[in-house]
Amino acid sequence: MNSDKLQRLIDAYFSQPERRVVIPAGETVLVQGENNERLYYVCSGELEGFYQEEENAHSVKVFSASKGAFIGVHSLFSETFIASSTVISKTDSELGWIDTNTVAIDAECYGPLSAQFTPVIVNELSRRQRRATTEAIEKENALQKLYTAEQMTTLGQLAAGIAHELNNAVGVLNSKTNRLQTIILELLEEIHPEASSFVDQGLMYGQNISSSEVRRRGRELETTYGMERDMARELARAVPEGELSHYWLKSPEQAIRYWNIGRDLHDMKLAARHSIGIVRSVKQLGRTDIDTDELLDVNDSINKALILLQSDLRRVSVHLSPAAMPMVKASATELVQIWANIIKNASDAMEKVQEPEIEISTRVSNRFVLVTIANNGPEIDEATRRKIFQPNFTTKKGGLSFGLGLGLAIVKRIITGYGGSIAVKSNQEKTIFRIKLPVEDGHGKA
Repeated sequence: MNSDKLQRLIDAYFSQPERRVVIPAGETVLVQGENNERLYYVCSGELEGFYQEEENAHSVKVFSASKGAFIGVHSLFSETFIASSTVISKTDSELGWIDTNTVAIDAECYGPLSAQFTPVIVNELSRRQRRATTEAIEKENALQKLYTAEQMTTLGQLAAGIAHELNNAVGVLNSKTNRLQTIILELLEEIHPEASSFVDQGLMYGQNISSSEVRRRGRELETTYGMERDMARELARAVPEGELSHYWLKSPEQAIRYWNIGRDLHDMKLAARHSIGIVRSVKQLGRTDIDTDELLDVNDSINKALILLQSDLRRVSVHLSPAAMPMVKASATELVQIWANIIKNASDAMEKVQEPEIEISTRVSNRFVLVTIANNGPEIDEATRRKIFQPNFTTKKGGLSFGLGLGLAIVKRIITGYGGSIAVKSNQEKTIFRIKLPVEDGHGKA
């Protein structure tokens, strides 16, 4: 409202002492549903308006009014003369007023009273519209939070049932793997003691040598022992360093076979142990309390995820660029779960890509560990990106993936539970997930 017009109205109608009233704190000015034939102007103080939907319902505060505000605009100028809310003085307040008997001043120049106060009426309508818009937005946000909470509760109940069934299966897998390991080692000690060292190598370390190290070690074995390239590279995985005995040089295929037995047992044990942690994490799907007792190396957790996904990544070229990492306080199982979900999704998305690639990099910035996981799969459209972390949303249909839509919802819950964040960016060339996790500062605080 134009300040000059407002000041003219105040001077003309609300400056007279006989039309001023002082309202003590706590006193009621208007009562909802009762008669009101006055328009009040707040000269000083603060008042509050309350609305009661039903007689026994709780009153809800709907507005505050301080110096410069008008009260009673609707009841006076709509000529209903019924107060739409109860107004109480929060502090000692001074009000100016006009009523139905007030004569328009300078009517020849400015028109009747209603015309002179039209800017006040319009301003009040605008204020109420803004308030209604704000309330509608707040209501929508509250409903969305409630809906999400209900979804998470339902998913939590569903996950608890699934986790119970999985727990039994994983327990059998874990115990049988340990038993199988013991039996195989005992048999080998009896019938082929020389093989034990290769089985032990695979059992203890698995495939912990990178592709570049395999190529380097393979060339070394080619040169030293005159092996064919493919055989040398296979053997490089089993014997990443040191010399080969003459016994195994005669039958390198047998050496690789025994190492594979140990490697497979190692991976089975790792998968069983990880599955137990995943079951525990899924059971917490609807909860906000997360156990974060361990100090961990993020690079190590990424390597574990890659080991678990070896079969899924056979045709994918994976490039890992790790930086020196400080420790983060987290659950080892949950960190592996984050990377495994994102990488598995990327692998599935690149099913029809001729030369699929996944690039993973880590670095530190401003007390946060930053992990970037990029793939050259198809673009994720904007509508999908907005929903990608919502529970129950999935783009997978049929097959063995089932498409429950829990993976990235769990990922986001874990990350936000640590005080971190996850974002996705996608175009025709790349899809990039960026994850931030807070760094442990050495004093027990993140």
